[in-house]
Amino acid sequence: MTTQVQYPFDQALIESFSVQNNEPDWFKNLRLAALEKIDVLPLPNPDRTKIDKWNFTHFQQHAQASSVYTNVDQLPEQVKSLINVEGGVKNLYVQHNQMAGFVSLSDELKQKGVIFTDLLTAVKEHGDLVQKYFMTNAVKVDENRLTAFHTALVNGGAFLYIPQNVQINEPIQTIFVHDNADAPLINHVLIVADKNSAVTYVENYFSLNDELEGIANIITEVIALDNANVKFGAVDTLAKGVTTYVNRRGYAWRDARIEWALGLMNDGNTISDNTTNLHGDGSFADTKTVVVGRGKQIQNFTTRVIHHGKGTEGFILKHGVVKDNATTVFNGIGKIEHGASKSNAEQETRVLMLSDKARGDANPILLIDEDDVMAGHAASVGRVDPTQLYYLMSRGISKAEAERLIIYGFLAPVVNQLPVEGVKKQLTEVIERKVK
Repeated sequence: MTTQVQYPFDQALIESFSVQNNEPDWFKNLRLAALEKIDVLPLPNPDRTKIDKWNFTHFQQHAQASSVYTNVDQLPEQVKSLINVEGGVKNLYVQHNQMAGFVSLSDELKQKGVIFTDLLTAVKEHGDLVQKYFMTNAVKVDENRLTAFHTALVNGGAFLYIPQNVQINEPIQTIFVHDNADAPLINHVLIVADKNSAVTYVENYFSLNDELEGIANIITEVIALDNANVKFGAVDTLAKGVTTYVNRRGYAWRDARIEWALGLMNDGNTISDNTTNLHGDGSFADTKTVVVGRGKQIQNFTTRVIHHGKGTEGFILKHGVVKDNATTVFNGIGKIEHGASKSNAEQETRVLMLSDKARGDANPILLIDEDDVMAGHAASVGRVDPTQLYYLMSRGISKAEAERLIIYGFLAPVVNQLPVEGVKKQLTEVIERKVK
């Protein structure tokens, strides 16, 4: 006997939201088609983590009217600390819950044809571009129940397009502020880097209230066309009551590069999928991830690089710290498809446990369907090295400070990759707060 799940949304709600936002018919129809799939698709199946009892789909209201900021001075202090206010805010998007709160793009980039705006505006004003890449290559609508749910109910996000041959030297930054428990954060970021273009993009998700509850369904698609170069940095710090599904996906064409630097610091239960498809010959992916788990939270992080083209290279580096009663699972998957000759798949996962009841699992996986390739993996799960601890303490450093230095050094490979100083400082402070 099958029990029908009663969701807090239906066709009428989705149609009403679509009409309210003046969405084109193709986007409304995509939403409604996805709605029909939610009941028949399974949840994601993260290895070694049971999520069937987690709340991913129930909420009080679909969207919440929130503050719109007309200038930088009106931004919350927590947001100002992440940006270079004194140097002039040039390329910034701030979203407050589901509302586009502030957007700025330099005149120079506008003249070059760069598009940077909130997603729902992009759907209306740049529909041809969005329709071509939204949930078509990187993430598919019918992958699982949560991708269908996302497509049907997406209520925020950003769109960034870099035209052919345009090289952006300064980082593009987005900040997503969450302080309302009733409305879900169903966010979609779509980045399209056209041929021979380059961009550095950094995003922050954070809760203003540490005790906030709610759900977050976050999907990012990075499309790098031939010879494009995308550097993507992110710091997630959502509250412990927020259950998060985050899917960051890259799709690289010939000779394209996608580099990820991810600081995944949510305090609530989280499942994360970071997959890069190296579709074109000579394409490249590098993924660096740091995680800190604490309290009773349960987290599962899957990182994949899938090699389709010849001569592709994929590197995965994941460092995690687990303390208290937290459980964190790290799955690293390097997959070389048949025909992807001369490719190289490498990965390394290290987990540091700070308490007897903490649990960290590192699962490196290589799936090779081609002969003429290179591949390797390394994984370790352990505690703070007593030799390192003794060495530092012998120099007059206290045990607590010595542990802090070791942990920071352990996580530094990703922290140092973030290109915005305010964001780098924020991640450093979050790490220090979480591990003390």
